[in-house]
Amino acid sequence: MSLEQLDRWWSSLQAGWPFSLRLRPWPVALSLLFLACLATAFGVVATTHATRGQYAELQQLEQERSQLNTEWGQLLLEEGAWSTPARIEQIATQRLGMRIPDVDDVEVIRP
Repeated sequence: MSLEQLDRWWSSLQAGWPFSLRLRPWPVALSLLFLACLATAFGVVATTHATRGQYAELQQLEQERSQLNTEWGQLLLEEGAWSTPARIEQIATQRLGMRIPDVDDVEVIRP
């Protein structure tokens, strides 16, 4: 298609339209503003969704931390109970048959 044919086609196309094909600045500006609002709305929805997901994950991690802190406290109490003198004496008596000597069983050796 030559340039002259393209020009004839364009002028016949303009003659057939009930309105002129001029671009006015305010419809373009309104369209761009509408697209900007649409993009902003999409961004708000996406950010809200991501925030809710992260908040749910935070709650789960805090619950796990609480459970681990409870377990740690129980382990510290158990460790304290295992090392008490009464516990050691009980194990020595039950498992090893050890006992505190009577007064008659004690011999004092002098140098």
